[in-house]
Amino acid sequence: MANPPAASVPALPPAAAPGDPLARVDTPSLVLDLDAFESNLRQMQAWADRHGVALRPHAKAHKCPEIARRQLALGARGICCQKVSEALPFVAAGIDDVHISNEVVGAAKLALLAQLARAARVSVCVDDAGNLADISAAMARAQAQVEVLVELDVGQGRCGVPDAAAAVALARQAQALPGVTFGGLQAYHGSVQHVRGHAERAAVAARAAQAAAECARQLRAAGIPCDRITGAGTGSAEFDAASGVYTEMQAGSYAFMDGDYGANAWSGPLAFRHSLFLLATVMSMPAPGRAVVDAGLKSTTIECGLPQVAGGAGLQYAAANDEHGVLKVAADAALRLGDTLLLIPAHVDPTFNLHDSLVAYRDGVVEGVWDISARGLSR
Repeated sequence: MANPPAASVPALPPAAAPGDPLARVDTPSLVLDLDAFESNLRQMQAWADRHGVALRPHAKAHKCPEIARRQLALGARGICCQKVSEALPFVAAGIDDVHISNEVVGAAKLALLAQLARAARVSVCVDDAGNLADISAAMARAQAQVEVLVELDVGQGRCGVPDAAAAVALARQAQALPGVTFGGLQAYHGSVQHVRGHAERAAVAARAAQAAAECARQLRAAGIPCDRITGAGTGSAEFDAASGVYTEMQAGSYAFMDGDYGANAWSGPLAFRHSLFLLATVMSMPAPGRAVVDAGLKSTTIECGLPQVAGGAGLQYAAANDEHGVLKVAADAALRLGDTLLLIPAHVDPTFNLHDSLVAYRDGVVEGVWDISARGLSR
């Protein structure tokens, strides 16, 4: 039998359209509660404004230009991206102030960085003299200019120079090279974001801020201005904004929250709400005490734990397979085949990276479907 003509193959319809009730959204879909999301944005922006600190939200958390636009509209200075390619859809969407909060190494990436720097105000991290020279050469070839921030390891044990002397040496080198300007320090401590206890998290954040302050002091003593110190995340923003050290915060997950951040103790003034969920459908109820939803490893990641069922008394997401999520169901739980459930992802950043679009809703009704344009852009 001959194959049917291509014209007869149906196109995949969108998962949702404005005006649809949430229960009609096709699953699995990433969905955003706009009331909680907007409350989170206002709360973090107000905290930054109160302390005279710029907010530069991290777009690696969501990879969605529409989200960045809404953060900027409330007063954010610009955005962070972690990779050069990730920044491209944001600049194409008109967002013209981007910090690449990472080292960029390799001829292809540096050429792309130089082209990006011709289209927007761009800064980038450095922790190596040879890489800094390569950045300068790439900028000179493209007749571009980029701001470089020396990354200081303040306890993360990942990238960054180990001490102030190394930071001073790189800053002096940047001052002498064409195509680059020295802008200050990146002093981000990723591990502190997930220290569970409030007091313990405050103590680690304080040590990181002290290291950044001492490095900045030594830069200024060497006659090198250090006007920008960027860092901070959702878990440390409370302390970093108030430290008097940071001039800029890079928090990203605060807009959404997730299961991992939800496990932190939040006894301070910031109390963000879960706004991002994975909408899933009960696709099988094969035995008492067990149900299966259509959202597994291809819809959310589990390196920080399994998803939680939002408001799901008697329901526990117990196992993730490629296409399935297995639930434990209490005897008194009300659940039927075809029901939709809201799952709280354990880690928002890689979960966003599994989806092409985000369904934004309010009061159970879809308001918009936003492209996750930077999905998969990790070069």
